[in-house]
Amino acid sequence: MSLINPLSGNTSPLSNQSSPSQVQSNTAGSTNNQISQNNPVLDPMRLQDGKTVPEQKGQELTQADFFALLTQQLSMQDPFKPVENDQMIAQMASFSTVDGISKLNQEILNLNSTMTSSQALQASGLVGQKVLIPSGTGHVSTEEQNIKGVVTSPKPIDEITVRVEDDKGQLVTTFKVDGSKGGNIDFNWDGLNSKGEPVAQGNYTFKASGRVDGESQELAVSTYAHVTSVSLGTAATGAVLNLRGIGGVKLSDVLAVAES
Repeated sequence: MSLINPLSGNTSPLSNQSSPSQVQSNTAGSTNNQISQNNPVLDPMRLQDGKTVPEQKGQELTQADFFALLTQQLSMQDPFKPVENDQMIAQMASFSTVDGISKLNQEILNLNSTMTSSQALQASGLVGQKVLIPSGTGHVSTEEQNIKGVVTSPKPIDEITVRVEDDKGQLVTTFKVDGSKGGNIDFNWDGLNSKGEPVAQGNYTFKASGRVDGESQELAVSTYAHVTSVSLGTAATGAVLNLRGIGGVKLSDVLAVAES
């Protein structure tokens, strides 16, 4: 029998064994950890461990999706009743048609964009010019006091009366225009009111009337406006002309172009 020196630092084999109280506490701790890890009440409040929400795919079917469906259909068909050749050709033709329409739509969009840019480039030559627009509103500015326009008469009229109103609808002045030739009749307002005084800067509306077949009738009036710039617009509107004091008007609505 060997003796154990109490000063040697060696411990007895029993010292490595855990006491019953320690074993019980460890068991309780592990049980509590398992409960806390599997607690349905706490689980929704835990942070997700690196999980991300998958990105949603587009709702449109591509040609690859069609071929995947076709492959699945062929794999699930009855070997004793296979798909007829004409049905297979019809499906393949449908796939090609859908893909062709998609490409055609893209080409049309590209063509519209190119045409819009080309139209705006051509319209840029109108900057600084005057264009006739189907509107009875003209603009008086410090650069130009008078306003030119056109009255359209369906028949020759001896005398046409033109009323000039301000932006509040108040009468500024009236003047007469010879309508004996009929059709499109030019007029020029000098920018003076009924007292012969220059009017203030702003927009003014022209209303023309005359007797047609013995009855008073309102006549269409168009005015000239100064083009200050050109905007590209969209494929639906095309190039847009920006007019001084008036705003934007589509290039397709311009009736005529005159010198500045």
